[in-house]
Amino acid sequence: MEYLFLITILIFSIVIHEVSHGIVANYLGDPTSKYAGRLTLNPLKHLDPIGSILLPLFLIFTTGKGIGWAKPVPINPYNFRDQKYGSLKVAFAGPASNLLLALFFGLLLRFLLSSEFISIGLFSAFSFIVSINILLAVFNLIPIPPLDGSHILFTFLPPSMETTKIFLNQFGFFILFFFIFFFPSFFQNLIYFVNKIFIFIVGVSGL
Repeated sequence: MEYLFLITILIFSIVIHEVSHGIVANYLGDPTSKYAGRLTLNPLKHLDPIGSILLPLFLIFTTGKGIGWAKPVPINPYNFRDQKYGSLKVAFAGPASNLLLALFFGLLLRFLLSSEFISIGLFSAFSFIVSINILLAVFNLIPIPPLDGSHILFTFLPPSMETTKIFLNQFGFFILFFFIFFFPSFFQNLIYFVNKIFIFIVGVSGL
């Protein structure tokens, strides 16, 4: 039952992440995701069999922590009114939504703790929501394709580094998995650092 709850929270956090991409893209003038029916919180519209189900299940059962992805919302950057920074804004929208979710539940947790009106189960649930959304935000901001951080990086790469962009687009997926499986401490330390900053901001220990 606990694992089912963890998977449910992870899936909806990922769905909100993807919908945020589509909402910002639509705001910037690209209705592609809207016409594709992806501006919805219905998880069935967003689930990727491997990234949303199999990989998270495998990681949660083996490590106790899960990460995953949904089907990317379709985006046509040529429709953006802001051609210079449109892709950056859309890319950052996903991690930003996860950070806002973490902030909201972190502050709510602080309020409930100060009023002493919280159970151990509720504390654990809110703590997991905060931690999984911090994890999703930090993970997706890594500047390696296909993660959102790569689109942010590419916005600032000069034309002279086009070959670097092509190389990362071709081999980014393999580079990412290489780091995940052979250098997991790098991601763990990065997430731990961001988590400590977050704890300082919301003032809740034990997250």
